[in-house]
Amino acid sequence: MNFKISPLDTSIDQTLQEVIDNKTKPRGSLGMLERVAMRVGRIQRSLSPRFVQPTLLVFAADHGAAKAGLSAFPQDVTWQMVENYLAGGAGVNVFARQNGLSVKVIDAGVAHDFGARSDLIDAKISPTGTRNYLDEAAMTHEQCVSAIETAAGIVRELAAQGCNLLAVGEMGIGNTASAALLTHTFLGTPLTECVGRGSGLDDAGLAHKRELMARAVARAGLPADAGTLDVLAEFGGFEIAMMTGALLAGAECQMTRLIDGFLAPSAPLSAARIAPAIRDYCVFCHRSAEPGHQALIRELGGEPLLNLGLRLGEGTGAALAYPLICSALVFLNEMASFDSAQVSKNIR
Repeated sequence: MNFKISPLDTSIDQTLQEVIDNKTKPRGSLGMLERVAMRVGRIQRSLSPRFVQPTLLVFAADHGAAKAGLSAFPQDVTWQMVENYLAGGAGVNVFARQNGLSVKVIDAGVAHDFGARSDLIDAKISPTGTRNYLDEAAMTHEQCVSAIETAAGIVRELAAQGCNLLAVGEMGIGNTASAALLTHTFLGTPLTECVGRGSGLDDAGLAHKRELMARAVARAGLPADAGTLDVLAEFGGFEIAMMTGALLAGAECQMTRLIDGFLAPSAPLSAARIAPAIRDYCVFCHRSAEPGHQALIRELGGEPLLNLGLRLGEGTGAALAYPLICSALVFLNEMASFDSAQVSKNIR
């Protein structure tokens, strides 16, 4: 893998901050919108940044461990929800449609044959999904690298077509368990603080999920200094590995990346361990109701825009936050300055 990602050029910062502060408002009064405007302006190296062909990629794959009862839903829901995305009927579809985001679905390894479909990219790493990490590593090293590089190629093609804003979402029954295992292993956060109810487990289901995941950790026996790809191959899903590659390539192509809830930050966490500079290209969209999300956000230095108690996944948090991010650019590009409006500045 070869990703050329450099820290953002901050030479524009002083001028960009002056533009923001010279708008007809008290300094700092637009709060997080001002910080988002600064980040996007810095990413695009522009005093008047704009989004072109904003795209949300939904990566879907099945998890071998799901059959052990990690989710309140059966594994067939993965392919059934992919059909729902393609029909435009899922939560992410309606929010993306409302807010002007294009949605494309990537089959990273769903145990179902969809055939050729518009808005579906067939990128299966395995036709049966990952293996059961309760018994063995979820994927081989080669599969992990292939997933990352395949997604990177998809994103580079989008960039070549002009896209400069990328949101990522996911679908895969059992994938919150994978995200929790990655968080636990990468950060050392106690497993009980990483594991949530996912798609709606009751108390007995949650206890069973925690028991299975503790078993997976014991089975793997990874050392504290295990490499990123080793951990991702051990516990990840093909959709998480592909999101990692998409985020790395997005930073390489100087795209603004919108990060969804619990599942999506597990991918930038993996990506940041490969290329730490990717943090600078991320806008965190919402604070997930899943407990492990807090640890991920702290590690990545994120400041989520929304806190709506969401735990749906799919990229819904990114789709909902997108209009706010657009508002940050609108005030930067269209709001009058003190000089143009002939309004007196604060003299203190």
